[in-house]
Amino acid sequence: MEKHVNIFLDSGAFSAWSKGVKIDIDEYIKFIKEHEDYLEVYAVLDDINDPAITWKNQLYMEKQGVNPLPCFHYGEDEKWLKRYLKKYEYIALGGMVPIPNQKLVKWLDEIFSKYICDEKGIPQTKIHGFGLTSIPLMIRYPWYSVDSTSWVLTGRFGAVYVPKTKNGKRDYLQIPYKINISDKSPKVKEAGSHFSNLSKAEQKYVIEYFSEKGYTPEELSSEYQKRDEINIHYFLDLEKFLPPWPQPFKLKSQKGLGLI
Repeated sequence: MEKHVNIFLDSGAFSAWSKGVKIDIDEYIKFIKEHEDYLEVYAVLDDINDPAITWKNQLYMEKQGVNPLPCFHYGEDEKWLKRYLKKYEYIALGGMVPIPNQKLVKWLDEIFSKYICDEKGIPQTKIHGFGLTSIPLMIRYPWYSVDSTSWVLTGRFGAVYVPKTKNGKRDYLQIPYKINISDKSPKVKEAGSHFSNLSKAEQKYVIEYFSEKGYTPEELSSEYQKRDEINIHYFLDLEKFLPPWPQPFKLKSQKGLGLI
């Protein structure tokens, strides 16, 4: 890398677990030390099935001279969360990928209101959301950071995000349109399911957004790299639209954000 970049490094523990592969913690530590100049944040080698192992790995990695981001998982005893919050200023929440939004909202509402935020709703700890692909959940909570593959998976499956508008302005607090545009998408034959069979007014709105970002329907329909790029633009704009951290969190209904 000729240019300096700051990278958030995931240990790959979830992918390894799902594939039945074991990651050598000492090899992981070695990799971190070899590339530390480029790493802004790197995660602990966590164990989604055993919080005691995750804690043991956290302490072991620190003893070896690295300082990974701790991780607390969905469904774990909250004593582990209390332990992390007492010691660290920045932690991650994980194990959320397979959990339905309705269950996540109930869990996250309790986590943020009871442990992370003060009586005014201001978060007292920086929180990272691992695998947080749901836009309504990204908007609902005062995350410090999140990661997600939704931007790339959406593009590779032939679709792009297009923001909705409110009072004539783009409103990123609404769930965006997901426009199927690939010329290979099976949606092309379903009425109202593909860019090619939207109404003229709908197409005009979508084309205006594409043009604003420097893309044409033709290239987005045939080049997945271009779809990746415009989806990156969407999330960067979403980030700018959200209030700066630490924004307050208030318990509210699940209605209105597509959560129920």
